[in-house]
Amino acid sequence: MIEATTAQTAAAGETAQVIDVREDFEVAEGMVPGARHIPMGQIPSRLDELDKARPVYVVCRSGNRSGRVAEALGSLGFEVYSMAGGMMQWHDEGRPVVSPA
Repeated sequence: MIEATTAQTAAAGETAQVIDVREDFEVAEGMVPGARHIPMGQIPSRLDELDKARPVYVVCRSGNRSGRVAEALGSLGFEVYSMAGGMMQWHDEGRPVVSPA
């Protein structure tokens, strides 16, 4: 698993998949623009929604859950990155957020 900065995650949006693994109540506070919400507990049953041909950037609140999900996805052959510092860092840097769909 490789850690990505918030800047790398923001820049990856068009070529990669950004997955937010937080719970619904956390996502309600805003998401990385372009991210898709798949709660951590649903990742195993929703793997078919991820494209192995494209890098995956995983986002959570602080970077802990995203690190665990990134390790799991990496073991399945995905090119995967965990956003260091999570949404806490994203907010601290004043980056934009969008409401969940």
